[in-house]
Amino acid sequence: MKKVMPKTLLALAVALSSSPLLASGLAINEQSISGMGTGFAGRSSSADDASTVYGNPAGMARLKQEQVSAGSAVLVAKSDISDTRSTFGGKEDGDMVPLTAVPMGYYVKPIDEHWAFGVGFYVPYGLITDYGSGFAGRYFANKSRIQVMTFQPTVSYAFNDKVSIGFGPTINRIDGELTSQVPNVLSPGSNDGKVKIKGDDTAFGFNAGILVQATDQTRVGLTYHSKVSYHLKGDTKVTGGTFSLLGLSGQSYDAKLDLDTPESVDFSVTHQLNDDWTLYMGSTWTRWSRLKDITVENSGVSPRLGGSLNTITEEQNWHDTWAHAIGAAYQLNAKWVLRTGLSVDQSPTNNANRSPRIPTGDRTAISFGAGWTPVSNITVDLAYSYLWEESVKINDSSATKGAYSSRFKNSASGFGSSITYRF
Repeated sequence: MKKVMPKTLLALAVALSSSPLLASGLAINEQSISGMGTGFAGRSSSADDASTVYGNPAGMARLKQEQVSAGSAVLVAKSDISDTRSTFGGKEDGDMVPLTAVPMGYYVKPIDEHWAFGVGFYVPYGLITDYGSGFAGRYFANKSRIQVMTFQPTVSYAFNDKVSIGFGPTINRIDGELTSQVPNVLSPGSNDGKVKIKGDDTAFGFNAGILVQATDQTRVGLTYHSKVSYHLKGDTKVTGGTFSLLGLSGQSYDAKLDLDTPESVDFSVTHQLNDDWTLYMGSTWTRWSRLKDITVENSGVSPRLGGSLNTITEEQNWHDTWAHAIGAAYQLNAKWVLRTGLSVDQSPTNNANRSPRIPTGDRTAISFGAGWTPVSNITVDLAYSYLWEESVKINDSSATKGAYSSRFKNSASGFGSSITYRF
């Protein structure tokens, strides 16, 4: 029981920097449906619609018409869990990630031949997992719901028809809820207690980019997404099980921590091969090595839950990641464009610290998409992505939670649609 409070908040901190399974280095990719169709290759160089507010704000200078774009991606994930060993028993597997929708919306208005203004709303980070109370690893992970929502006002400036830059501050709102089961000291494996924690914060960052028309057929883009520093305050509530025996069921405790989500750099190239074919490639580096450890400051914890719980540190030792993608688009006719892409992404977790809350490994994804322009000022984009991850091993143990080990093999499908209206 000594480490129930801090371990729960530590798990929340990790969850705040993670995402659903359809992701790139544990950061959600789904901010553009047109980009989703090419596997997000050319994210910083394509500037096809208003979603360039996120992909590369410098790309707004290429949009000659005022326009608004809105859409959503729906994620369907599946986990095959096998080779389970658990001290206290329980169910082996299940679909831990429920059906999840990721919204997005953008607006861009050219001011003159040099300046453009835009705003964006999107979800850069998130996590939804739900194993259920009977899961074999329930003392290490049970249910999580975390979301980061970002609003970004943006400006871009074109020096000429070759070079443009863009910048936008980001306003990021985190909120979430996390629950974990806690073994009963009198009958471990049954009549569990529960810990629920809620936390939120608002923090600021920025998004900046440069776009260069290197030749008549080739554009090169570079985008920087800054780190965001959160000062999270949490409220942890304990109920049932041993907490009832101690007379603490229903009690709440205050806790706080500082957490940085990492900066990333995206470099991509768009090449117009001919009137029909466009080729894309890109690479993204993310500085996940910032997450070496998480330190939690606690206050007001009952002495009956342990002695010195004021400061707790847990090692994470995540590493920097690279994601690479290639893609292509084929202009079928004046109304239809077809897209496809292939991407590979690294996971920042390591074998020693991986937990069932974030059981991800390196992944590969294939994507398909289409853009339909029935009239000159309206485009509907559709996309589908399928990813599969390498098989990874979870091996956790604790003096109070027992031992849990399993092998996870994850896959996911993503379906996206958006509409762009040009004024």
